[in-house]
Amino acid sequence: MKKKQANAVEVAERAGVSQSTVSRVFTPGASVSEKARRRVLEAAEELGYRPNALARGLITNKTNMVGLIMRDVQNPFYPDILDKFTRGLRRHGYHVLFVHTEQDEIQAEEITQFLEYSVEGIIVTDALLSSSVAAQFAEHHIPVLLFNRYVKHAPCSVVCCDNYAAGGQIGNYLLQQGHQAFAYIAGSSDTSTSRDREEGFRAALWQRGVEPAVEAGHYTYEGSYEAALKLLQDVRPDAIFCANDIMALGAIDAAKFLGLAVPHDVSIVGFDDIAMAAWPPYALTTWKQPVDEMIGASVEILLREIRQQDTEPVTLLLPGELVERNSASPFKKS
Repeated sequence: MKKKQANAVEVAERAGVSQSTVSRVFTPGASVSEKARRRVLEAAEELGYRPNALARGLITNKTNMVGLIMRDVQNPFYPDILDKFTRGLRRHGYHVLFVHTEQDEIQAEEITQFLEYSVEGIIVTDALLSSSVAAQFAEHHIPVLLFNRYVKHAPCSVVCCDNYAAGGQIGNYLLQQGHQAFAYIAGSSDTSTSRDREEGFRAALWQRGVEPAVEAGHYTYEGSYEAALKLLQDVRPDAIFCANDIMALGAIDAAKFLGLAVPHDVSIVGFDDIAMAAWPPYALTTWKQPVDEMIGASVEILLREIRQQDTEPVTLLLPGELVERNSASPFKKS
């Protein structure tokens, strides 16, 4: 027979305190004397009491839960982001309700799930947030933070790498290495990350009167592999910038399949600096996003908006840095 679990009333009786004191002890940030805290924790330990977070949330109207929605779980960049967000929020007493969306745009049933669990804030990584969805969250006074992307005119805070500036610096880097024929393998046309990286890259090349060839890789290894095959067989660029690292790895493998040497015949640069980028078979030159700084800022901004409902949304663009490995080198025309 399953043992009956102790409840807060029994803990309060054992500790000689009120039930509300027990609730405050197990509520992160709540005020309670050290003496009362110690008595409650000792009583809870003796009785084997574990607080029911959802039940407490119904009483206090504070669940200490943050919703996080993510689409591309296949890209190693994003599962790592989920892990870092989970640990960062936990340090502040918050838990993550994770929802994986299979659609590009957040769906109605996913909104319902967040509302049913009374999340206090929401982080959106690589899913698209429509204006109607943003309005629905605002109606329920749930602050939303967009991570690593933005949506124009959406009433949400944004924390993002400065993708436009990064694209420009990558373009200048390849120009300084003497490259003359350029290509860009794009992610998705409806994402700010891919657009800004491309626009920054184009702006740098435009200063030299150069126009890059462009193919879509859809942020996938397979998509980029096919895009790189087409580019390398048709226009033969000597430098390719890919909108993320997974696509850069696909481009490297496509070049090798065609018998081309990387970087002797073609330099390839990625974006993100995922762990695989440093693997010896790839040794990818890439743009490192300041992930830890981005996540720290995101947590700070979102929790401030949760605690102060009337704060204005902010946009924070953070710089990254180029990590030079062996997939790009000075170009010598043969």
